[in-house]
Amino acid sequence: MRWATRALVAVGLAAAATGAVWAGEADIVGGSATLNGDGSWTVSATVAHADTGWEHYADRFDVLAPDGTVLAERVLLHPHVNEQPFTRSVRATIPDDVDTITLRAHDSVHGLGGATLEITLER
Repeated sequence: MRWATRALVAVGLAAAATGAVWAGEADIVGGSATLNGDGSWTVSATVAHADTGWEHYADRFDVLAPDGTVLAERVLLHPHVNEQPFTRSVRATIPDDVDTITLRAHDSVHGLGGATLEITLER
């Protein structure tokens, strides 16, 4: 029995040590784009991620043109452990010939790979 208890404790410690990986990828769960009077856009993204602290958190979102060009990025400077999902904005210059943008999120462990969102621009 003693070895079984030790094995369970070892599994529990390993799980705690790798808990950051269990948070998964950062997902875009909402967003909007608003044309400003100066021709720039304010792009808002709602990001969901099981931030665990500094070791694993959503640390950026990007605004992409249809060809994959990054039009803007918003660096997220801290974890949002107790604020999920959360919404942040970035000012973007979007060429007139671009009719749709895609929002994608990045996290400090997995990088890119979570759910994205395509937005049709209304000019």
